Amino acid sequence: MGQRYDYLYNQVNLYSLERDTSNLQNCMKKIIDYFFSCVYLLYFFLILLIFHPLQIICYEFFGQRVHQKLVHVMNFFLLYGTLILGTNVKFVEKIKLPTDRPIIFVANHQSLFDIIGMIWFLRKNFPVFVSKQELSKGIPSISYNLHKSRAALIDREDGKQAVVEIAKLGKMIEETNFSACIFPEGTRSRTGTMKPFAVGGIAILMKKAPNALIVPVAIENVNKLNPKGYFPLVSLQNLRWTVLPPIERGEKTPEEVVEEARSEIAKIVEK
Repeated sequence: MGQRYDYLYNQVNLYSLERDTSNLQNCMKKIIDYFFSCVYLLYFFLILLIFHPLQIICYEFFGQRVHQKLVHVMNFFLLYGTLILGTNVKFVEKIKLPTDRPIIFVANHQSLFDIIGMIWFLRKNFPVFVSKQELSKGIPSISYNLHKSRAALIDREDGKQAVVEIAKLGKMIEETNFSACIFPEGTRSRTGTMKPFAVGGIAILMKKAPNALIVPVAIENVNKLNPKGYFPLVSLQNLRWTVLPPIERGEKTPEEVVEEARSEIAKIVEK
């Protein structure tokens, strides 16, 4: 009987030790995340401050295309600065994309960092975004770039204004062979589970840029970097952007194109 009680006592002690060890590890992980989040966010805002006057100089003296190339460099530093957090950043391109025609990139949305990765990895196609209007004011570098890149700055409460802005973007990419990037979920998914894709914005872009190729982009694990906002960030994440084979619209309706894009992205994101 005594041996049985000794065994149970030892098992309880072992469980308690494992629980204490796990709690200690979680506590240490949180401390590390807080520390390196502070370091990275300081780095992040310094990059924005440094590149803001450089953007003004490039745009005013050398024009939009040179300005956008500088923005690509800025986003390289923002993206690979996440190595401070121990991230692993990966880009997969299933097919080489043309640069002699406009492209409409359709992606799932998980975080602000989605955009940073897309600007750098898709730089040869000069991506310009459909963005909420709130980002167009008061943020060094980012607000300036949204205006000068001719992004579609939409007011979610004003459908007519949103249509006009997206139409302008579609016309611009048709004329310049730049590309448009749109997140048809509307708002980001904090869990990584994809929301339904809205058709309206993509339909407008397709109408105004009839020569554009539709290209789905699957974004993985970026939501895990900042699941609760932008502080603290979570270290040691594997961030991945995958460019999927293009969709030639042919006789397809916008609804069919959007459903095909969502289906192909879901095969990667929700596997």
